[in-house]
Amino acid sequence: MNPPLDPLPLLISLIRHQSVSVASNVAITESVAATLAQIGFQTCRCDYTDEAGVRKANLVATRMPRSYQPNAADASSSDVANSGVAYFAHTDVVPVEAWDGPGGPFDPTVVDDRIYGRGSCDMKGSLVAMIVAASMIDPQQQTAPIRIICTADEETGFLGAKHLVDVCPEYRQMVLSQPLAIIGEPTRCQVVHAHKGIEGFSITSLGRAAHSSSREGINANIAMVPMLNELLRLYHVSESDPKLQDLRFDPPTVTWNFGVSDHCTAVNITPGRSDAWVSLRTMPGIDGQELIAAMKAKASELGLRVKNWKGGPPMWVDANNPSVRAMCELSGCENPQTVCYATDGGEFTELVHRVVCGPGDIAQAHTSDEWLGLDQLWRGIELYHQVLRRWCVEPTA
Repeated sequence: MNPPLDPLPLLISLIRHQSVSVASNVAITESVAATLAQIGFQTCRCDYTDEAGVRKANLVATRMPRSYQPNAADASSSDVANSGVAYFAHTDVVPVEAWDGPGGPFDPTVVDDRIYGRGSCDMKGSLVAMIVAASMIDPQQQTAPIRIICTADEETGFLGAKHLVDVCPEYRQMVLSQPLAIIGEPTRCQVVHAHKGIEGFSITSLGRAAHSSSREGINANIAMVPMLNELLRLYHVSESDPKLQDLRFDPPTVTWNFGVSDHCTAVNITPGRSDAWVSLRTMPGIDGQELIAAMKAKASELGLRVKNWKGGPPMWVDANNPSVRAMCELSGCENPQTVCYATDGGEFTELVHRVVCGPGDIAQAHTSDEWLGLDQLWRGIELYHQVLRRWCVEPTA
């Protein structure tokens, strides 16, 4: 068995990839695949081209035990039969509008036991933790599969995960075997069994731009203002109607959020276009369709154009799922938690034993000085190593 990989150089190398969602993630995917090949993983890709014509890559890397005979999946077993572990990460990161941290967003810097850089927390640090944990497992002792899956476009509508589910044969194999599925988003290594989904819309009012001193213009805001009044009314409904709330989440509402811009840069221009947007956080059994229907009806009445953004559904796994409870025991988490952000985990509805669990704090994600505490990196490695030993290595006497 080779020595375990060194996590810090590996994390630095991954942060240096400028894998913002609008760009291709093929280079970082190739880098991760090469690293995993060094520790005995077989890799395959499910590539696609996004709507902007940019090439994207999903990676599925698998290390099988030398002799493996899968048992039938058993949803009642904390051992998940002998189906092993499937770990999911995304390789894309959000854009950098401004950077206040040391170094640069893609020039990772370690200061005071933190590593700064875009993606350090969300979620390249978690990916490195699992890769290093896998490198600590002796393949000769491995008795169940270890899978590491990297998706594209999580930050822009979970498009990589959707593509993986739709076309990837390896994903179908996971559904058949039902492994423990870990979505490694930052949770401070606490176990999350449920999260909200997200859905969004744009609303466009078209007028005609002109000099404001003439009668030639049609102010696009004339139709938009009553639309905004309706969005405000629906906001108050979302905050007050108990049917649109779930107290298992904090906040318990669908978090109806909206904004507007008419793009004008001077007061002597009649605005020719006004764009509003609205988003909501769906929950299990609460999809906000009555709000959406009212919004669309008002837009139709005013002659406005509505476009749906790509979003993702909520994730819900019973808190008493045996694998969820087993993960809580390993992590020292008394009870699994719910969170209000969304992850790729909402797309993997066919996987019965899902949890969200990874190093880092979501409060540091997407910030102008994004960082990951090195203590969290080491904690993630330790926890993932325990997970792999628990699910993928034959117990020793």
